[in-house]
Amino acid sequence: MLRSERARLTALYGSLLLLAGGGLIALINILLRNGLYSRISGAVTTTVPAYQGTPPPAVEGQKFPVPAEKLDPGATPSPELLAQWQATRNLSTAVEQATLHELLVVSLVALAVFAVLSIWLAWWMAGRVLRPVSVITETARRLSGANLHERIGLQAPPGELKRLADTFDGMLDRMEDLVGAQRRFAANAAHELRTPLAVQRAAAEIGLAGDPPPQKVARIRSKLIEVADSSQHLVESLLLLAVSEEGLEATEPVDLAGLAETELAAVEATAPQDLVLVRDLAPLTVTGDRTLLGHLVRNLLANAVRHNRAGGRLEVTVSPEGVLTVSNTGPVLEPQDVPRLLEPFRRRAERQHTAGEGAGLGLSIVASIARAHGAELTARANPAPGGGLTVRVWFPAGSPAARSAGETPGA
Repeated sequence: MLRSERARLTALYGSLLLLAGGGLIALINILLRNGLYSRISGAVTTTVPAYQGTPPPAVEGQKFPVPAEKLDPGATPSPELLAQWQATRNLSTAVEQATLHELLVVSLVALAVFAVLSIWLAWWMAGRVLRPVSVITETARRLSGANLHERIGLQAPPGELKRLADTFDGMLDRMEDLVGAQRRFAANAAHELRTPLAVQRAAAEIGLAGDPPPQKVARIRSKLIEVADSSQHLVESLLLLAVSEEGLEATEPVDLAGLAETELAAVEATAPQDLVLVRDLAPLTVTGDRTLLGHLVRNLLANAVRHNRAGGRLEVTVSPEGVLTVSNTGPVLEPQDVPRLLEPFRRRAERQHTAGEGAGLGLSIVASIARAHGAELTARANPAPGGGLTVRVWFPAGSPAARSAGETPGA
């Protein structure tokens, strides 16, 4: 039983080659069998002299065939002529049979040699065709978390196997990026969780050592509560990120404009007095999870307020085309640094561990919720002197409002 693709391809290619070779030999034998007797008979007949007069002078070493004599209509052949014709027929038949037998033997020998060459050629061709598949298999077998950097890099003309190898290399690129992001996430999460634990331990061991006065105990208590609140916020953010990565379990129509208005009202109550709020909220209903969409809008607004500047500006726009835009002033960002801000625990500057400082999960949660809703999120740095960031979330055409608009927003 054929247990490998190479053996099966060899059997297929070899069978096709043998079929083609056998068909060609059979065709040659059939064509020769049909016309060989007449050609031999004609050739033999022309060599029998039929002149009644003086034959042409003979030249030594030269064969001079002479056309056979044709009888007149109604003439009766003589016994000598009949004997001559019988001898010609017997000779032609014997030559035909000998020729056909020799041709058959030669054809069978040639077919046997052709069969061996065909099988060898088919085996070689099958191995050459399947070589990229073997390379892909061996690469996949070797891969582990320690050598995800390896690639096939198949050097071959464009074709199906070349596209397969390139697709596999692209998949390895995405896997390496994903594994790297997971490792960075785990390291950053461990670092973020270790910091408040270290602060709590230091406060308990040093601040409460001996017999501290009530005022010091009150300060330590306030500090411990602050650290606990920060840790609780970090854990809740991590849980929210995990929930958003799992996708949507249930969806419902959500009034995005009303949701943005509610979150803006909460921002106005806590934002600095000199912050200018600009809103343009057109009616828009999208399909999704109301709680997650609330976190999306809340995190965008909180990020815009936290990283704004004195006397800055915050603009919130909801368009009927299904686009939510949040733009704020603030520090001038480099365009190449913006994509990093969408990764977990990534900040514009090093963490200072001050009150009100975020954990660096806000925009990554926004990006995760957008992916869960099939929305497209883009972020770009605003130019100087205003600076800051503009984040656009375009929801899919499945929402009723976006479907009624019937067009995709421009870039």
